Amino acid sequence: MRALLPCLAAPRGARATQCTWQGGVRLLALVLLCTTVGSCATLPDVQQLGSTLSPAATPSVSGAHGPLSDERTLTLLRKRWPNNTLDMRTAAALEEVATGVPLIAGNKCTLLYDGPQTMAAMSAAIAAATDHINLETYIFDQDALGRQFADQLIERQRHGITVNILYDSVGTLDVPQAFFERMRAAGIHLVAFNPVNPARLRGDDWRINHRDHRKLLIVDGKVAFTGGLNISGTYARSSLFRSHNPPASAGQLGWRDTEVMIEGPAVAAFQWVFLRTWAGQDAADLPDAHYFPPPARAGDKIVRVLASDPGGQFEIYKAYSLAIQQARRSIHLTSAYFVPDPQTVAALTAAARRGVDVRIVVPGKSDLGLVFYAGRSSYDDLLAAGVHLHAMKLAMLHAKTAVIDGNWSTVGSTNIDTRSFLHNSELNVVVLGDSFGAEMESAFREDLRDSIEITPQAWRARPLGERLREWLARIMAYWL
Repeated sequence: MRALLPCLAAPRGARATQCTWQGGVRLLALVLLCTTVGSCATLPDVQQLGSTLSPAATPSVSGAHGPLSDERTLTLLRKRWPNNTLDMRTAAALEEVATGVPLIAGNKCTLLYDGPQTMAAMSAAIAAATDHINLETYIFDQDALGRQFADQLIERQRHGITVNILYDSVGTLDVPQAFFERMRAAGIHLVAFNPVNPARLRGDDWRINHRDHRKLLIVDGKVAFTGGLNISGTYARSSLFRSHNPPASAGQLGWRDTEVMIEGPAVAAFQWVFLRTWAGQDAADLPDAHYFPPPARAGDKIVRVLASDPGGQFEIYKAYSLAIQQARRSIHLTSAYFVPDPQTVAALTAAARRGVDVRIVVPGKSDLGLVFYAGRSSYDDLLAAGVHLHAMKLAMLHAKTAVIDGNWSTVGSTNIDTRSFLHNSELNVVVLGDSFGAEMESAFREDLRDSIEITPQAWRARPLGERLREWLARIMAYWL
């Protein structure tokens, strides 16, 4: 559990000197987690997913004025993928039947890199709000950035803008309730997701291991932000993305993350995700606001909004699995907490063996030592199959992105690990098409520049102590 583990096994130079009494609180919560969960859930069998589905001849696509005809859909898809070897129409139809989620056309998608750029864009959108602001976040810290963010939300609420906030109770375990009560006193509506204390939950379904890991901001039902960034000063120090000046010391490492800002008809899909999560907590009804303004075309991007929940349909896991299984040219992943399950390892190694360029940017340093070493325990199989692993050295990696064959891209909150796919509520947006894929590839090349490739020779020469840490951490992989 991400928020419970930072001080349990921090790697040298990461957070070893930052552990305080809060680590004891988190450790206690971890013990509670392990003693209250009676059985282990499992991921579905997706190894032959593509061959077991029966897709329609044409995927469903909705626009600003409703569903498009098959003829218009085909015309639109041909514009997006004029020169690709992969049959994207079939791939999109397979993904739709696997996830149950249609495509949405007519959107503008803007990539944002790192905390400062993302927070500036989010702050500008909040300042321009005229009706409502819906925020869903895993972490909402009471640090300088968190207070600044809270102050702006309070100011908007006092000016008649409806503000609704969903925050995870474990992600905010260290945050005094007075911080949230101040916002509540100003009129903001807040709900703590799945409270650690079950007596505070109004419903009857309490699972401490089920967390809301989503990061979602919606303003006026017209613009949405999603990706990896929490509301915390931890992410405020930018990485050196697209900078040619390396940090002077490890203490100057910034956090490398990715967010996407979306405008257009797809914002309504994000709004539904927020409303379902709010209602699922058996919370009081949301105050009246114009949550669904008339949809308007904002750009030419085709997207699929995927939200997964524990015990649900594994939408994001299936989408990732299908995209990896169907890749013909390249699989480029950036994964902050990379602890792949056996099926994902098998899909990645199979892709490499059939000649796909499989490259994964993984952390060179991590704030979570157990996760760091658990992920490394899969490197032997990946390297043996020809997968290229690149350890980021010039930043603390937190991004969760992928671009496959240059035309299937995803940005979101989902790490490639069992916790994200099985235990968390997560949110990803899939963007189809070459132009957005080119932006994603450009960012991936930049991350490669800031990383060092882990060669098979160097990996085999690692110390015995490292191997032992990997073996021990792997035992805990299900819970990380």
